[in-house]
Parts: sequence; C-alpha cells; structure tokens
Amino acid sequence: MENEFELLKAEVLQCTKCQLSKTRTHVVFGEGNPHANIFIIGEGPGRDEDLTGRPFVGRSGQLLDKILAACNFNRKEHVFIGNIVKCRPPNNRAPLPEERAMCLPYLLQQIELVDPKILILLGATALNGLIDPALRITKIRGTWKEWHNRWVMPVFHPSALLRNPTLKRPTWEDFKKIFFKYRELVDPTHTSPHINIEDSISSEEIS
Repeated sequence: MENEFELLKAEVLQCTKCQLSKTRTHVVFGEGNPHANIFIIGEGPGRDEDLTGRPFVGRSGQLLDKILAACNFNRKEHVFIGNIVKCRPPNNRAPLPEERAMCLPYLLQQIELVDPKILILLGATALNGLIDPALRITKIRGTWKEWHNRWVMPVFHPSALLRNPTLKRPTWEDFKKIFFKYRELVDPTHTSPHINIEDSISSEEIS
C-alpha cells in the first residue's frame, strides 16, 4: 500500500489537469498517517498551505489541531488530512466545479488507500464536493451519514469558527460525537483528559 500511496503522491505533485496548476506554488497532497482511521477533508489550500505544501498550517489549521488535541487525536497517529482540491484557488476563492471534478479522483484514491472508518468533512465545499451538492452544511452538520460503508461527519470549517466564535460550541459537540464513534469502531480504551465518558465537557476547551 505504501508504494501505491507514493506513486499516487508523485502523480499528484506533477498534475496539470486544471488551471489551478498555473498559479500554485506547491501542490498540497495531504499529510498524516496513511493507515489512519480518521480522514479529514477540507476545501483547498490557502496562502500558508500553498507556500509550505502542507494542509491546514495557518490559523484554521492551528484551531483544527487544537480541537483534535482536545479529543486526544493527532496528525501523526490518528488522522490523515486532505482537501477537495490540492492547489490553491486564486485569492482563496471556492474551487470551481470543473476544478473539483479534475481533482476528486485523487481524493477518492487517497480514501481507498488509507481506508479510514471515519470521514470528517470540514465545511460546505467538502460536503458538496464529496457527498451531495444539494446538501447544506448548516442543516446537516453534526449528523452521521453513511457513504461507501464509511461513517461521515460534516462539521463547520475551522475558518467559520474564526469568523463566528458562536460556532465553536456546536462544533465541539460534533467532535465529541467523533470521539465516541472512534471509541466504538476503533479503540474502546481511547480517552481524553478533556472528555469524560459521561460526556460532560465545556466547549471552552477549543476557545
């Protein structure tokens, strides 16, 4: 599997299938444990990600890491992080439908190779690009969906939390559901000092 993963990465890094390849600095393939049980999907690289070639390294990424840490998850062991598109759209605009269409096969191959039990969709672009363009993140977030025999949890994008801090509380509730699903499906001994089994925790942990 590692060889297939590296071959896919090499292909993605050379991709010129859409116009985003003309303006990117780096392709952002994704990072994390290639055997992770949790696969996190965002929209696309921003400025910091384009400069570094790594996903979620700006303010949104720092908040995401803080939320993951509160669940006792980390990039090295528990998650793999990717995006709907792997090159930065100019001015951080949303990826166009044709750009998403060109990049989606790469993401689907990543999901197949990593073979996670849980998918976390960060925001509307991830939800609409992978599952259904008609779904609205404000209506569907926090509810489990099944997709190709995997559990899928749509949540607000961390950038939305930075713009509107009132979204932190419902997002923390969503991540607690992910925490308990991970205990159910993967490791019943998984614990966090910020979450007790009776589910009594304050959203202040990610403030």
